[in-house]
Amino acid sequence: MASPAGCEHYVRSCLLKAPCCGKLYVCRLCHDAEENHQMDRFKVREVQCSECQMVQQAQQTCEQCHVQFGEYYCDICHLFDKDKKQYHCQPCGICRIGPREKYFHCEKCNLCLAQDLRGNHKCVENVSRQNCPVCMEDIHTSRIGAHVLPCGHLLHKAYRCPLCMHSAWDMEDHWDQIDKEIAQSPMPTEYQGATVRIICNDCQAHCTVPFHVLGMKCTGCGSYNTAQDGGLIQQPQPQQAEAQQDTENEAETDTELEQQDQHESAMPH
Repeated sequence: MASPAGCEHYVRSCLLKAPCCGKLYVCRLCHDAEENHQMDRFKVREVQCSECQMVQQAQQTCEQCHVQFGEYYCDICHLFDKDKKQYHCQPCGICRIGPREKYFHCEKCNLCLAQDLRGNHKCVENVSRQNCPVCMEDIHTSRIGAHVLPCGHLLHKAYRCPLCMHSAWDMEDHWDQIDKEIAQSPMPTEYQGATVRIICNDCQAHCTVPFHVLGMKCTGCGSYNTAQDGGLIQQPQPQQAEAQQDTENEAETDTELEQQDQHESAMPH
């Protein structure tokens, strides 16, 4: 068995000899954090045993003291680690955490996906061959699991996709919570009755809805993942409406009196 050695990234009993600079590091991630260049894991040819310090050809077991460098070993990626049901995916070109039977490789997405996504996801060609738009880490080789969103984009985790702005997953429970918060938080008097035009990022509907600082709900799909399209449409309050009506009535009276005076002036004396 492998001894409990290694680093924060992997459990292994050997050091990799970097083919780029010849230095010894537990893993490529440790190397990349210290150096100003990156280690090519596929070009690693030698390792040093952590027990007897013998430098030797990369292999799973030390040829001198016979310690196992890792419960799992890939002679392509030169990956040593404890057993996590890993498997090497040839189309991906790297090792994935399994078990293998729970995943399939989507040819168009060019990525291993969970079996429950087979025929049940929107394909985006080479979707993983880019950085996560949230944390900017390379998705394809990342050790952090990525999520396939309903829009087909891929990212580590976020409330909504920063590329197309669609909600990242089913947000119905969250929308219900916002409904309750809005019901308990009426707007100040001067904003009651105000409406605003919005665009829904989920269904692309354009609609006019009540304005609220906690969110504007799409009348099409019920989503609060919306964006304001223009300023407030202010509705006059009852007192304002009465005052406006009084002003209009006074204006009409003044007009009638003025017309009457003009008519009397025009009459012969």
